[in-house]
Amino acid sequence: MQQVILGSIIAFIITLLIIPVIIVIAKKKKLYDEPDDKRKFHKQPIPSLGGLGMFVGFILSILLTLNFAVDAPEFQFYIAAFLLIFFLGIKDDIMVLSATKKFAGQLLVAGILIYKSNLVISDMNGLFGVYAMNPFCSYTLTIFAIVVIINAFNLIDGVDGLAGALGLISSLVFAIFFLVNQNIPYAVLGFSFAGCLLAFLYYNFHPARIFMGDTGSLLIGLVNSILVIKFIQEGSTYTSYPVTAAPAVGFGILLLPLMDTLRVFTIRVMQGRSPFSPDRNHIHHLFLSRGFNHKSVTLICALTTILVSVASFTFQGIGTGVLIGALMATFLIMVYVLTYKKSKYKLRAIKGDVKSLLNEENVRLVPLFDKKAAVVEED
Repeated sequence: MQQVILGSIIAFIITLLIIPVIIVIAKKKKLYDEPDDKRKFHKQPIPSLGGLGMFVGFILSILLTLNFAVDAPEFQFYIAAFLLIFFLGIKDDIMVLSATKKFAGQLLVAGILIYKSNLVISDMNGLFGVYAMNPFCSYTLTIFAIVVIINAFNLIDGVDGLAGALGLISSLVFAIFFLVNQNIPYAVLGFSFAGCLLAFLYYNFHPARIFMGDTGSLLIGLVNSILVIKFIQEGSTYTSYPVTAAPAVGFGILLLPLMDTLRVFTIRVMQGRSPFSPDRNHIHHLFLSRGFNHKSVTLICALTTILVSVASFTFQGIGTGVLIGALMATFLIMVYVLTYKKSKYKLRAIKGDVKSLLNEENVRLVPLFDKKAAVVEED
């Protein structure tokens, strides 16, 4: 327990102290995230290297808290993966990295986690009637999961505080689970990361003074991919609080970023576009189009994540497949309501514009089905 508390405090304090320094340096060197009418909502240039502060606070807390040789030998390979994802993110934040190179780097990270750390999804807990899987299927599924989760947090980082808040909640949920089951190294991993995210959110909550950039969002995705895969690996083996439907519960904890990414990717591919092409079709864009502000969107999504996480643990007894189906249905219903209402309001706005135009111009339209030829008469 002392390691958990110490790791959280170190990560929080270091991140809290280093981010103001990064803000000053970024402003002097003009390392900004520039406004963009297509996807971005901020009107002024804002520093985008907040992920650097998160990384420093998080890595130092892990190095100062855990004895890898005694506590968890695989953590040395986690550090290697964190360093690699950090350099991918920082390069993209400063100089822009192509999607191909970024994807290749993510595959390399997945390879390190699988082959060096033995972090593999090998049991589906009865999903589609599948339990233990052969190595090829296990490796393929694990690579897919790691890449999708990393990109999920990267893509949902579109509103002040959103990616940080969702990452904070998911890290805490996994950390509490590992702590209850006395898996101290992974509890330290989750709580330490939550500590650095909490400090970052102090500067990132709307109105944001700094953005996390790809350095931060990719790191959130990587840490959560490690936590959720370890959760799936060992969730059913614990004695204090076993989880019988670990893949479904893990999916529920990461529901919003995962489902939003899969939905948007599917839409883009069906439209003949690259899955990484920009648009305003993410879940936070739908909320914003309904008139919610940044704070409201972040708080609604955070509350939804908490409720879904609790529900996932509570109803795990219904089975892995049924629970995943219910979670997917819940998300799609939410999107449908937002999309339907948005379309309805747009139609009302168009009708209102037409009425105001007619009133201003004093014109009257004659119905097309009238016996006389349809004309527009002016009074």
